[in-house]
Amino acid sequence: MAKDKIKLMIDLVSADVICAIMEETSVSAQEAMKEFFNSEIYNRLCDPQTGLYRESGGYVYEFYKNFRCSCDCI
Repeated sequence: MAKDKIKLMIDLVSADVICAIMEETSVSAQEAMKEFFNSEIYNRLCDPQTGLYRESGGYVYEFYKNFRCSCDCI
């Protein structure tokens, strides 16, 4: 797949995840973007070899929540 299409898919999934963070945690768009863009899940999303960019925003958000919970619980 072309890099520009992968970038577009990453941007679309990121927007969905950021909206979900805002809705569930009642934080501002700026805070939600900061949280997501500084997360390990965003790093994985941006790595084309993981294929995570092909998943839905809802799937990536659940992955983000589970990963965050596992890190917070340690």
